[in-house]
Amino acid sequence: MTNQIALKGNWNETKGKLKQKFAMLNNDDLLFAEGKQDQMLSRLQAKLGRTKEELHKLISGL
Repeated sequence: MTNQIALKGNWNETKGKLKQKFAMLNNDDLLFAEGKQDQMLSRLQAKLGRTKEELHKLISGL
C-alpha cells in the first residue's frame, strides 16, 4: 500500500472513492486508526473477497 503517512493524509478522499466504487462498504469498514491498518484490510478482504495485494493495487490506483 502507499506509505502510511500519504495514506493517512489522503484517506478521507480515498475513503470516499472506495464508497462510490463499492456501495456495500460503510464507515466502520473503512475506519483507518493508527496502528490498525491490518484490521481495516482484513475487513475489506472479507467484504470484497480480494487479496491484500489486490487491495493495495486498488487503493493506490484511486
